Amino acid sequence: MKNLLNRLFDKNDKKSLSYEEAKTALELQKSKDKRLLAQLPETQPEVLYYLASDEDADIRRDVARNESTPIQADEILANDNDDEVRAELARKIARIFPDLSQHDQVQIRETAIDILEKLASDQFPKVRQIVSEELKSSDLVPHRIVKTLARDEELAVCAPILEYSPLLSDVDLKEIIAVTTVSGALSAIARRGQVSEDISEALTNSLDVPAVSALIANQNAQIREDTLDAIIDQARSIEPMHSPLAERPNLSLRAIKRIAGFVASSLVSRMLEKNHLEKDVAEEILTNVRKRIQEQQVDEDDVQTLAEQARDLVEKGVVDDDFIQNALANKQRELAIQCLALLSDIPVDSVRKLIKSNKSRRIVALCWRSELSMRTALELQHKLAHIPPEEFINAKDGVDFPLSNEEMEYELELYA
Repeated sequence: MKNLLNRLFDKNDKKSLSYEEAKTALELQKSKDKRLLAQLPETQPEVLYYLASDEDADIRRDVARNESTPIQADEILANDNDDEVRAELARKIARIFPDLSQHDQVQIRETAIDILEKLASDQFPKVRQIVSEELKSSDLVPHRIVKTLARDEELAVCAPILEYSPLLSDVDLKEIIAVTTVSGALSAIARRGQVSEDISEALTNSLDVPAVSALIANQNAQIREDTLDAIIDQARSIEPMHSPLAERPNLSLRAIKRIAGFVASSLVSRMLEKNHLEKDVAEEILTNVRKRIQEQQVDEDDVQTLAEQARDLVEKGVVDDDFIQNALANKQRELAIQCLALLSDIPVDSVRKLIKSNKSRRIVALCWRSELSMRTALELQHKLAHIPPEEFINAKDGVDFPLSNEEMEYELELYA
């Protein structure tokens, strides 16, 4: 092997091997020797080209990693039937592409673009993910490749581009917001280093709770007053949005007063402190908060009255899916809880703990035990437990409970 290497690399030696001689010699070598050649940056391009078609996938992976591999060999490797070979090639081409575009021949650059475009649409998600991660901050890659990655149906592929790529315009982003079905894609857009007012409005209109929460938390996001009003309207009944909304800096006094009307008092205090309000204004808001909390509290007599009302309604057989859904729509939360406790034969305090657990499976199980429909289970997840939409458990075949009876009994064991 040592003599072969010397003759391959000694280009000034008149006895150095020609490509055909090298090919014949390589066919006689063991795999470990060919792997060494595939790894070395000094290996002749002709040899690397030959090794790109070797039957050993490990050797082809090494050739794919090698930055000395000629672009013609990379073209072959882009169609390799081994996913890991293409993954290694994706990592290398995406990494060296900025340098290629600066000083290499136009033909080499165009070939590299073709390879990147092929890898950006690879059937193996890991290959596409590698391309996305490597190119996410580049402003030299062709726009069409960036858009392909941004529209990918795998979050691990599209998220890096959506969050970081400087090549995505507001037009691109609004188009993606309108059509994407990938859970988490909108949150990636909301975390961008700069988010325009138009994009903030589009994200808010999507009603995607995690995305809107991420948008509020992003201090570099520009949000118009009317958009913020819409967010505050959404947040009133969605507790996960309360904290990022109260933590947002530079809120107007009008927005602060609106937010203080429904978030916890501890969040109000932090919001007032962050926005440096004058003492008398802050005290007025806190006084109104304390008054609001007192008015919202349901005292023991009210609970007892609602419990008796719920028992009477259940005994009369009027508590069904429509009744529970109407109670939630009319914000009769305590009445709904009392009825669910009776229907499910679970103590009311346990029902409250189950709801506070914010676990979709448990809410679905509670609905099943209460002999209510999956449609009502969705309403309970949304309006009673305030579970984010992306964590909802949906019906099987549109109407059926998606969990087995045994699974739902298990979810209720701690509470029943």
